[in-house]
Amino acid sequence: MTRHACKIGPTLALVLTALGTTALAHGDVKPQAVDVSTLPPIEGDWLTENPYRVDAVGEEVWAEALRIGASGYNQNCARCHGLEAISGGLAPDLRFLEAEEYGDEWYVERFREGYTQNGITKMPAFGELLGQEAAWAIRTYIETRPDDGAMEDVTPELAAMRDDLKAGSADGAAAAARLQEIAAEIETLSGAPVADSAAWRAANALNADPTATAKAAEILTIGLSAAK
Repeated sequence: MTRHACKIGPTLALVLTALGTTALAHGDVKPQAVDVSTLPPIEGDWLTENPYRVDAVGEEVWAEALRIGASGYNQNCARCHGLEAISGGLAPDLRFLEAEEYGDEWYVERFREGYTQNGITKMPAFGELLGQEAAWAIRTYIETRPDDGAMEDVTPELAAMRDDLKAGSADGAAAAARLQEIAAEIETLSGAPVADSAAWRAANALNADPTATAKAAEILTIGLSAAK
């Protein structure tokens, strides 16, 4: 793969600083295979920019990459980088990696080659074992994490909607419309255009089936718990 000069934005610089000061090794993670059979294959050399962004592949492929990336992240990354990519401070907070080429280049280099500091493996190399499709699916998941502050602002309303949906007193179509409005207000920390928030997930469930109020309530319950 041809190396390019990597422009470092301010939030990426924060991530790099965190990585340089991380004291705890977490290189003992054993990579777990990720099923990418439903994603378009990536041929040739490793890319330096995420090919699964919605403007490049469309919403259906992007959503599938997001689903697979969530599974791949939870299997291989959450132990060190935290559930929902919220770091506890022992590993870089990947949510701040800009959803642009220079953030992608930093990410894919670490994913492929791992990271070693003072002879200690801080992160194992995942590239050869998991491959490009898994790498970019995980990247898609990471960059769509919602901003914590934005989630806090809408938590009271989402909790009230969750209770109404759970009780069966909410109109599914109306709830989906309001959840979409809330989801549109929730930004990502990476600058990606769509946040994979609990509101977005619940709205999708109701748009697919307006009677799925119990499922939407469960999605909101899980999402609100993760945001605490």
